[in-house]
Amino acid sequence: MIKSLDPRVTREQIDIDNQIAPLKDLDQWETYEVFHQKKRGDQHMHVGIVHAPNAEMALLFGKEQFGRRGVSVNIWVVRTADVFTSDYDDSDIFETVPEKQYREAAGYKVMEKINKYKKQNK
Repeated sequence: MIKSLDPRVTREQIDIDNQIAPLKDLDQWETYEVFHQKKRGDQHMHVGIVHAPNAEMALLFGKEQFGRRGVSVNIWVVRTADVFTSDYDDSDIFETVPEKQYREAAGYKVMEKINKYKKQNK
């Protein structure tokens, strides 16, 4: 096992030899999306991206990069390649059905009635 000068790697006792394959020319580590939770019960929020050779190192890098500045109680890392997204061409899936407009508050125009009520009760 290579003895690392980085105290984070030494403290976590990460076996660098068996976990990190050497990079070839122009190769890069994978990217991981980092999410953190400010306090228990809150939702996890996306805070950024790190490059790492594996998930354990991504968690360590994410903690050091995004967890040291503010309050965090939990961190998630997800490989960017594992994130499934919708296509911009499929934007019609977000449109509402026209016959259900009554469910949206924008359809109710009550400001005129409110202003009339205010004038009457002055």
